[in-house]
Amino acid sequence: MLTDTKLKTQRPRATLYRLADGNGLCIEVPPNGSRLWRFRYRFSGTARMLSLGAWPAVTLADARQQRDEARKLVAKGIDPSAERQREKRTERQTFEVIAREWLARREVSEVTLSKDRWLLEDFAIPKLGSKPIADVTAADVLAILQNLEQRDMLETASRLRAKLSAIFRYAVSTLRAQHDPVGALRGAIKSAKVKHHAAITDPLKLGELLRALHGYRGGYVVACALKLAPLVFTRPGELRHAEWAEIDLDAATWCIPAHKMKMRASHIVPLSTQAVAILRDLHALTGRGKYAFPNPRTSGRPMSENAITAALRALGYDGQTMTAHGFRSSASTLLHEQGYPSDVIERQLAHKEANAVKDAYNRAQHLPERVKMMQAWSDYCDALRIGADVVPIRRKSQ
Repeated sequence: MLTDTKLKTQRPRATLYRLADGNGLCIEVPPNGSRLWRFRYRFSGTARMLSLGAWPAVTLADARQQRDEARKLVAKGIDPSAERQREKRTERQTFEVIAREWLARREVSEVTLSKDRWLLEDFAIPKLGSKPIADVTAADVLAILQNLEQRDMLETASRLRAKLSAIFRYAVSTLRAQHDPVGALRGAIKSAKVKHHAAITDPLKLGELLRALHGYRGGYVVACALKLAPLVFTRPGELRHAEWAEIDLDAATWCIPAHKMKMRASHIVPLSTQAVAILRDLHALTGRGKYAFPNPRTSGRPMSENAITAALRALGYDGQTMTAHGFRSSASTLLHEQGYPSDVIERQLAHKEANAVKDAYNRAQHLPERVKMMQAWSDYCDALRIGADVVPIRRKSQ
């Protein structure tokens, strides 16, 4: 029988040697001086050996307990080595492991990825994380969704349901699950009502808003973002993550890389003379840093996600009247009314073509038309802001 004192006194030799403890347990001492626990046993008439860890991390008592558990398996006709491999495979196939693998493969913007991670880490992983993904049932998922439904978080439940279904389909495609249990839950919870981002589309009221934006007396960086937002009408996350390396003020273009875009395709924003002027003034303050709109507490991070929303609220615009995302709707509505082709407007909004076949073959960027449209739109906004007689910005007939 081994003792702790005997283990401490063992020294390496020129060749590997073993000291037995009993019932198949032994300590193995190779020439490098490590001390490795082994359980030697016979299964189906064949001599086998199971590694139990290294001493002293695995104590003598721990090694004996592992040996006793392995002996019980042998007595039941189960090979301990095969059982360990099965457990390792199971660990690699838990819901959390597959979910995080799915997240890592997502080709979406960082903002979207962050929201997906939040959904899973807050609501799904705490409940399902340790379960083998093949063992997760529709009832397991339903319990999570019903909890959200009871809390009146219908939109969250709907989004989570879609993400979970995508994860299970990924597991099926990689041969780690047999089916998607979420598919059986269609209609099991109430649907969320579709909510549109509040936006001002009346020209006179938009003029009032633009005057308010130019009169903002908060932080200078936020003030510049407020004035630029209606002129470029990008998604709020794209605006606040803008980097100076992406902006060419001389060429009057802002090239947003694919990984920042919702549709994972790079996007060009033509900059009007008004937009360039705002950015030149801003560059004098933040141009030495990475972000055009840095966080006031640390320049290594972009402006807060709620900065523009908070500024709109400070100006008296509540969430039912105008949102940071609403500048896109304002521009889209009025540009359509002014006669610009939908293809040009949708391309500038970086929307994905609804028809997948058409999208695959449509490589037209409409850039020359978009350059003219963006300048005309800025001129139109200026006219609304100063209260001048507004001339429609319809394209001249060819």
